[in-house]
Amino acid sequence: MTASVFIGTSLDGFIARLNGSFDFLPADGGEPHGYNEFIAGIDALVIGRNTFETVLAFPSWPYRDKRVIVLSSRELDLSAVRGGVVEQMGGEPADIVAKLAATGAHNLYIDGGITIQEFLRTGLIQRLIITRVPVLIGEGIPLFGKLSGDIKLRHVSTQQYASGLVKSEYQVL
Repeated sequence: MTASVFIGTSLDGFIARLNGSFDFLPADGGEPHGYNEFIAGIDALVIGRNTFETVLAFPSWPYRDKRVIVLSSRELDLSAVRGGVVEQMGGEPADIVAKLAATGAHNLYIDGGITIQEFLRTGLIQRLIITRVPVLIGEGIPLFGKLSGDIKLRHVSTQQYASGLVKSEYQVL
């Protein structure tokens, strides 16, 4: 099982403004920077309730026919999803990964601030792909939260794009 993060941040490390808006990110992802290739190799996405509610407001379901697991201990109304394969799960990150592995999932995309932080703290993320947008927003929702200790990373690659985007990939050791 490989759990990966593919996310955009402001240069100062925020994934969204305090109100949840990510209007500082380029519309439609900006220029192609590997997202389509990344998601093509994903078996399932694991997102938190806040991310799910944000995505529901999009004009169309962005994950197409990919299996999406929404983590929440509260009952969710999944009927609002149009054209998606969505289910709800609850529990600890290790239990979620075990359940998904038992259904044949091998490559997970972990998305959403709290979800990424929980999976990272429990050692369940192996790959981080972070695209930095050339903007400072000063405050917002950080990609990384408090940790009980250092998490060592190995730099895999960095690519820069004409628009100023810089994408770096790391392996979690």
